[in-house]
Amino acid sequence: MTQIHPSAYVSPKAELGRNVSIGPFSIVEDDVVVGDDCRLEGHVTIKSGTALGAHNEVAEGAVLGGIPQHLKAGSELGTLLIGNGNRIREYVTIHRGLTPSDCTKVGDGNMIMVNAHIAHDCRIGNNTVIVNNVMLAGHITVGDGAYFGGAAGVHQFCRIGRLAMIGGQSHLSQDVPPFVTVDGISNYIVGLNLVGLRRAGFARDEIKDLQGAYRVIYRSGLLWNDMLEVLKNTFKYGPASEFHEFLSIGDRGFVQERKTPRQASIKLADVTHADEPLRKVA
Repeated sequence: MTQIHPSAYVSPKAELGRNVSIGPFSIVEDDVVVGDDCRLEGHVTIKSGTALGAHNEVAEGAVLGGIPQHLKAGSELGTLLIGNGNRIREYVTIHRGLTPSDCTKVGDGNMIMVNAHIAHDCRIGNNTVIVNNVMLAGHITVGDGAYFGGAAGVHQFCRIGRLAMIGGQSHLSQDVPPFVTVDGISNYIVGLNLVGLRRAGFARDEIKDLQGAYRVIYRSGLLWNDMLEVLKNTFKYGPASEFHEFLSIGDRGFVQERKTPRQASIKLADVTHADEPLRKVA
């Protein structure tokens, strides 16, 4: 049986499922869908254009479907689609798509902790953990099972691969491949997310292949295209094949490993001085 606190406001144009609970002083605006067995605590705001699936829990002060924090945000906006079985904790903010054809999407079974922010047009997979004060800018894609430590920040348009572990207070401006761990102090990759892989039920042989692919990417010293070719030809099946797929696309570049392989020579910069000829730092 649906229960709505007397102090809550629910628009007659909203659609509520069965066994929905809405706490005191919460607001559910026009053009909102709240699925079966959802629970909204006190002071929750669900803005127009938002749809929640079933069995979602939304804690105090959360605002879902807010206007994008973008200079081009107009009066006509996109939507926010949230799946099933998510736990959205206190003061989380998740924004709608920027234009009428855009949609911010959150999958199933995610844990989004206190004061986290998910901006417009993000795509969040399933079973992720987004810890307190994490900041995800617009158009970010997050793979299934990814984990973000507290206060991590990610630049717009970045991709975070599935089961990646992002350390607390990381600040990322490039893509993070699947299955790896990013250190929150250096913002570099420090190996595979072995704990996450084992918890996800990966077999020993699958982890061994991932370790082999990781060495090809970060320890072989191969040129980029040669490295991709080795990945493609050597790891054709299973989770390790996802490295080639992920690394073959992307516009922002990729987070590097903290320890540079000795045999690799990396050009750092081209530096020009007014009184000196062009010199290369390698």
